[in-house]
Amino acid sequence: MSLARLPRLGQNHAVISMTPAQFEELVAHALERVPVELARLVDNVVFVIEADAPADDPDLLGLYEGIALTERDSRYAGALPDRISIFRNPILRICETFEDVVDEVIITVVHEIAHHFGIDDDRLHELGYD
Repeated sequence: MSLARLPRLGQNHAVISMTPAQFEELVAHALERVPVELARLVDNVVFVIEADAPADDPDLLGLYEGIALTERDSRYAGALPDRISIFRNPILRICETFEDVVDEVIITVVHEIAHHFGIDDDRLHELGYD
């Protein structure tokens, strides 16, 4: 399981208004930006958009739950899909402009897909996804 979040510094006091459908379009756009070569390798994953993060971690932006490709072995056959959740309200709370939302959705989607490929938070931060 891995987490995506941003620090509280600079959080927006006036939350950007965006319908769930508009936010879903941004997530779809972010998924379309994943290079085809990588998108083909995403295996047995369901993407969901939820309004809020879990109550025990309300600032969470995204969450990967599953078994990374690098950890799968012969016992993986028949497993339920991994799950990538993107949390709309926490993302909207930290963004000040529509463009910030677009950028944050892309970063969060890429971050969670990277976890599916076995890339940890430290390496993602080295690559500039923080």
